[in-house]
Amino acid sequence: MARDKLPVLLIFVAAMAAAAGFRYLRTTRDPSETANAEPAKPSAAGEVRGISLQFHSSSGSVPYEQYVAEIGQTGANTICFVVHGYQENASSNSIFVDSRKTPGDDRLRALMAAARRKGLRIVLMVIVLLENPREGEWRGVIVPKDWKAWWHDYGQLVVQYARLAEAGGAEMFIVGSELVKTEREEKQWRDLIRQVRRVYKGKLCYSANWDHYEPVKWWDALDVIGMTTYYDLTGGKKPTLKRLTDAWKPIKAQVLEWRNKNHPSHPIIFTEVGWPNQETCAQYPWNYYQAPDKPDPTAQANCFEAFFRTWMHDDAVAGFLVWEWRNLPDQPIGPKDTSYVPCGKPAMDVIRKYYSMPGPSSRPAAAAGLSANPTSRQVPPSLPAEEGK
Repeated sequence: MARDKLPVLLIFVAAMAAAAGFRYLRTTRDPSETANAEPAKPSAAGEVRGISLQFHSSSGSVPYEQYVAEIGQTGANTICFVVHGYQENASSNSIFVDSRKTPGDDRLRALMAAARRKGLRIVLMVIVLLENPREGEWRGVIVPKDWKAWWHDYGQLVVQYARLAEAGGAEMFIVGSELVKTEREEKQWRDLIRQVRRVYKGKLCYSANWDHYEPVKWWDALDVIGMTTYYDLTGGKKPTLKRLTDAWKPIKAQVLEWRNKNHPSHPIIFTEVGWPNQETCAQYPWNYYQAPDKPDPTAQANCFEAFFRTWMHDDAVAGFLVWEWRNLPDQPIGPKDTSYVPCGKPAMDVIRKYYSMPGPSSRPAAAAGLSANPTSRQVPPSLPAEEGK
């Protein structure tokens, strides 16, 4: 090849590659307006920039496919599907899947396939909910009367969805969330994680409560450290951006000191990044019942802005899962809605801005095993054979 033509050819190849990878970022307020548009291309494919979608109905009339498409328009490169197991209250031994609330495996596999077609990587998270909690009860205080029976049911639930995660080509599987009282059962957790690894070949994570990641003694059995973000950042003071940003500084220092000392090879993923659209969101981010009649979209947006300013470019962090996307047709969205859902609120503009920022593809998400290519995990032709059968 003539030497004088080589620079021209290189420029042409580079231009073609750039054109193939470029999408225009859509910034419309109503997520439904962009459901069928081309997905916005995330700028940092090596990071997890995700949004979670919970399932609360198995009805075919719930347009989960539309919600997947909407998430694909936000600049996110990852979707976290959240499935639930249910138990009666915190002392119950039995856990079950409610077929009225959770879509069947066929539809879940179809939704994972739809997400992959939209260029989204997949995370599957299992959460336990209490059907009839007594006063003060939530999953963090689960202490069953019969631990052996509870672990049997929980193990079946988790392995069932680990198989589904493998079948759908999920890059990450989250084996549990905020099960604070169970975390001392180290042997049971390690045994369960070994069971999961037999049927699921992607990366494993657990979602610890914001104030309870240090007591977990089995992080080494997992690939990624997961933690929520529900800190009191203001103590009741006005949630100005400066106050929020200042509040994150000592929190960040503590989290990184612990991680660097104890698990330096494990990246962190923030598994629930969310604040309800309420005037109390910065002080009580975990309590969406605190001020349900007092929306404050500016406070919610400031919380997201301060969080991303603090954590977006830290090398110890593999990524983020925003909590959460709308998931029912009659669910209100917009500035007057006081839920976590950022749709149609200033918070969504903040999320779009940070999710679309450039960033190196060699960030820790790659170390966590989350490829930049959402189709890099091969979808197996069938589920693995169940042990003992």
